[in-house]
Amino acid sequence: MLYSTNRMKAEPESQTAVPWRHAAVPWRRIAPVALPLLAGLVLRLWLLGPVFNVDGDSLIYGGIAKNLLRQGRYALGSPGGAVDPTLIRLPGYPFFLALCFRLFGMENYFAAALAQIALDLLGCLLLAAFVRRIAPAPFGRRAALAALWLAALCPFTASYAAMPLAETPTLFAIALALWSMARFQEDPRWANALWWTLAVTAAALLRPDGALLAIALAPAFFGGLEPVSGQGASALRARLRMAAVCLLLALLPFAVWTLRNWRVFHVFEPLAPRLANDPGEPANSGWERWVASWCLDFQSTAEVYWNVPDNKLDVHALPARAFDTSAERAATMALVRDYNHNGMKLTPAIDARFGQLARQRIAAHPLRFFLWLPLGRLADMGLRPRVENLDIDLDWWVYAHHWQETVFCWAYAGLNALYLLLAVAGLAMRPRFGRALLVYLLLRSALLLTVSAPETRYTIECFPMFFALGGLAIGRWMDRRNAEEHAASMPASRARRLSAGLTLRNRRRSSAAGD
Repeated sequence: MLYSTNRMKAEPESQTAVPWRHAAVPWRRIAPVALPLLAGLVLRLWLLGPVFNVDGDSLIYGGIAKNLLRQGRYALGSPGGAVDPTLIRLPGYPFFLALCFRLFGMENYFAAALAQIALDLLGCLLLAAFVRRIAPAPFGRRAALAALWLAALCPFTASYAAMPLAETPTLFAIALALWSMARFQEDPRWANALWWTLAVTAAALLRPDGALLAIALAPAFFGGLEPVSGQGASALRARLRMAAVCLLLALLPFAVWTLRNWRVFHVFEPLAPRLANDPGEPANSGWERWVASWCLDFQSTAEVYWNVPDNKLDVHALPARAFDTSAERAATMALVRDYNHNGMKLTPAIDARFGQLARQRIAAHPLRFFLWLPLGRLADMGLRPRVENLDIDLDWWVYAHHWQETVFCWAYAGLNALYLLLAVAGLAMRPRFGRALLVYLLLRSALLLTVSAPETRYTIECFPMFFALGGLAIGRWMDRRNAEEHAASMPASRARRLSAGLTLRNRRRSSAAGD
């Protein structure tokens, strides 16, 4: 109404008699944003059917959330009915689920998935706003809309919105951090600084690797401010004061969490254990190291790593690279047989035997263990078709078994490669904050080199950066294409004059630069 009233005052009175013309203008502005959001909503609601499932990590998070509400304890239930305190998961997502259970009913995981869908779409908007702020003015709007379409219609991130896991809130926290970072550089107010602090803190409270976001973005967040002329010292003091307050606010939740872990378990644990084991539980370091000596892809993670302990270990599921010699193969088969006959438990003796096998393999091929296998696992997590949430066989590449699934997976792999290529093209443009985005991607990749059993979901947190950088690349391409079409439709005489003017301006700029 405000927009229409202003237009009516500015336009001739004859036009004010056609009110629909004024109502149509806001819709033309809203439609380019509403359409990708509507398409993204439809995609996520459709994925609820085949993707929504409550098991594994979802039950762990949900168990902690229920005990928070029922007993006020951060704990997990045991098979005997007892409730034992735990620290294997950071409190971010259990508190999110507890809030959903309080609002929508106990164990209402479906409502939590709907809340995540809303968060995911809001994150898409924040990413588009971030791109609009960092893109050059000539194609800023196109780049923002391209980023919005890329984020809204990405099936990889959309599938996690339909699952009660910590990935979607983490993606939202990353989008909020990028948006508030760009706003803060243009308007360094406390509100923008606090939004950024909330975002990076939430990312670290949701997943331990979320702390990388603050490490990557903090130099760009606080280092990009330029002091006002004549106020250098005061501006610097204000910036340092703001940085100190943000740092204290960000560390406060982890100080409380660390103190709680010390009081309950008498251990110093500011995040969560790497192997997700409570104090006193076995870490199975021999088994972990043996798996890392041959595991290369997600199929081995699902068929072997996740089954141990408590489930049968099928020696036929081990790939050929798990054995270097016939003697090693015989020793491994004997060890697997002992594990299966021992109640499928990783006793200290069996774990030590796995560790001995690992030491022999590492000594024989150190370069394979420390370089080639980590790089191969990283490639598998980054390039593998992201169909882990769909009802598709792990051996998707075997065309003879299921040709339709094979074709679908190769299409997914191509779409994943497209996002990667667009991100590379966006980085090549050297955008504002591009270095910070690259640092985050490199830090996360370096961390994933230490993972012994790869999962593609470990790289899903890279996609907000892919959306933003891809939107920039598409925006520039669209701008160049429009310029070429405009030049082609321009009369030849005007095109020559424009070309001559541009040439003269470039010469003057070159001369000024030389001077």
